[in-house]
Amino acid sequence: MPNIAESEYFFTSSEGKTPIHVREWTPDCDLNGVVQISHGINEYIGRYEHFARYLASKGFVVVGNDHLGHGQSVLSPDRLGFFAEQDGWFHVVDDVEELRRRTHEKYPDIPYFVLGHSMGSFVVRTWLSRCPQSKVSGVILSGTGQPPAPVVAAGRLACDADMLKNGPMHRSQKIYNLAFGAYNKGIEPLRTTYDWLTRDEAVVDKYAADPLCTFIPTSSLFRDMMFGLGLLSRSDTVNRMRTDTPIILMSGDRDPVGGNGMQVARIYRDYVRAGFEDVAYKFYEGARHEILNETNKDEVYQDILDWLFTKID
Repeated sequence: MPNIAESEYFFTSSEGKTPIHVREWTPDCDLNGVVQISHGINEYIGRYEHFARYLASKGFVVVGNDHLGHGQSVLSPDRLGFFAEQDGWFHVVDDVEELRRRTHEKYPDIPYFVLGHSMGSFVVRTWLSRCPQSKVSGVILSGTGQPPAPVVAAGRLACDADMLKNGPMHRSQKIYNLAFGAYNKGIEPLRTTYDWLTRDEAVVDKYAADPLCTFIPTSSLFRDMMFGLGLLSRSDTVNRMRTDTPIILMSGDRDPVGGNGMQVARIYRDYVRAGFEDVAYKFYEGARHEILNETNKDEVYQDILDWLFTKID
């Protein structure tokens, strides 16, 4: 078992002022590759430490940043849950690319992978289209989804209306409920507001007690995310992606973000139709949204590791 060094640093966001917090886990052994993680909404890179240490123990450098408005990537506490005054979605995407560039410069001669979870998977899918020049050895999309275009459009209009009335920094319980309120449907017995995340009650309780997870994002952040999902629903966005990038979509079949698998299957079919040369999917029976924190996480970890090794030349 290698020793694992943990480090952290900051770089300035593409919006020009916010320090972006980065964590890196590096094993002291021959390196198999790099895995960069893009986390979801209402969380931060530190929640991936267990998974990061697992991959590091297998010879992978693991790196990830807190997205704008999350974790330690905030100018002040009142900006938690806020991306930027303008072009917030693209700033988040460009920060992911900046971290990839910096990390690739440190480790230029080993395979490079990117994993995006939930909103972070939307970010990574946008990055695939926005930065096709940045070739990687593979992409893992965890807990992704693609709501129907009319649903995305309606969500964006609701955010616009709230911002017009209350300003971009307003935190709307109504919009929060529209985004997440239906996710617990079908879960019985229902213990908490966050049961849809995972069947692991200890993880749910820790999340529920973490103020860096339970805040209500601003209406402008929700609007930015709806903008991103709108982009991803367009065929020209998919057509700008490199079709030689191996992609695997991994999801619980009880994950409401992916429509209990239906939206994930639709994304898979879209990629196949677009001519992707190596795309696959994997569903986990009974698993909910956070497959890396599920009761069967050991199985998920092993599947990810096996897939990574199949993509290393």
